Amino acid sequence: MENVHRAGMPGLFAEVRDGDTTWRGAVGVADVDTGRPVTADMRHRVGSITKTFTAAAVLQQVQSGRIGLDTPIGRYLPKLVPGERGDAISVRMLINHTSGLAEYLPYAYPSLKAFPVLADTGPQSMDDNRLTRFHPTELIGMGVTAPAVGAPGGTPGVYSNTNYLLLGELLEQVTGTTAERYITRNVIERAGLDDTEFPADPYIDGPHSRIYEAWFGMIDPPRDYSVYDMSWVGPAASLISTVADLNRFFGMLLAGEIVRPSSLEQMQRTVPVVSQEGKVIDYGLGLHPTEAPGQGTFWGHGGTVWGAGALSMASADGKRQMSVAVNLQRWNRLDSSGRPQPHPIDDALAALYRVAMYG
Repeated sequence: MENVHRAGMPGLFAEVRDGDTTWRGAVGVADVDTGRPVTADMRHRVGSITKTFTAAAVLQQVQSGRIGLDTPIGRYLPKLVPGERGDAISVRMLINHTSGLAEYLPYAYPSLKAFPVLADTGPQSMDDNRLTRFHPTELIGMGVTAPAVGAPGGTPGVYSNTNYLLLGELLEQVTGTTAERYITRNVIERAGLDDTEFPADPYIDGPHSRIYEAWFGMIDPPRDYSVYDMSWVGPAASLISTVADLNRFFGMLLAGEIVRPSSLEQMQRTVPVVSQEGKVIDYGLGLHPTEAPGQGTFWGHGGTVWGAGALSMASADGKRQMSVAVNLQRWNRLDSSGRPQPHPIDDALAALYRVAMYG
């Protein structure tokens, strides 16, 4: 962890569990101006790790017979995904990103319109939307009307937050309450996660770090985005949690205590998906695996929002777990061809993950 800090990460904190043994640590600062240190119990925006919670909530409703995993989404939400596409895209395709629906973000944030051509993007609209309250159906509309990124069910799929905002609307439709409220009651509280919540306002309650966004060197020095309205990602990526809560959640999930073992089996059936970084990864239903040569498989999810990042992985038997949180994002500057350059933080984090997972 000290190597990650020395490589340029302002602050990071982690919890590693091995059976009954738990290790927690924190290195660096939570505020670059005051030097206030990070601590391992800090609450943090965990980004797309939220997707695992949302996927688990949907699978609970599949178990109760209210949602069909292979039922077309158009049957539930005909106004949001109309016509032939609504008939062709199943609930499963939304959860594993094979729907072909485009990412809405470049349409909601005008300065990101050129994404994935990073050199032609800029951070201006991140600032403009700091306190913007988006409605999920408005964002879904942007993703649904944008050109499709693939055929429904085709692989590799393409990772898209539009899918998970639709799952949020689906949960609301079948449960009669908001997705956030349903997930809070049936996933977060069921797992006994006292420090995990969907934010009701732009602030992070309780002890937390400031979070710094560099946008590939275009924000220099990196800017504090800890106060931010998270309606731009809702049930796709807005959760606040702690490294201890994340480990508890993934441990219980892999033990079959959040969804039934048969549902967990579905979550671990993977397809190739192009990640937001442009890499092809194996992706299940809100879970993805990590494997090292000669080592066991770990399951979990990573997440980034403006300024904050987290990764939570657990061995298949749930006994060895790692959750790491960092308070700087998109630290790689772009080279002359517009590609993110390697940075010492990348290697230092990879080494940390390797030690934390495999010892």
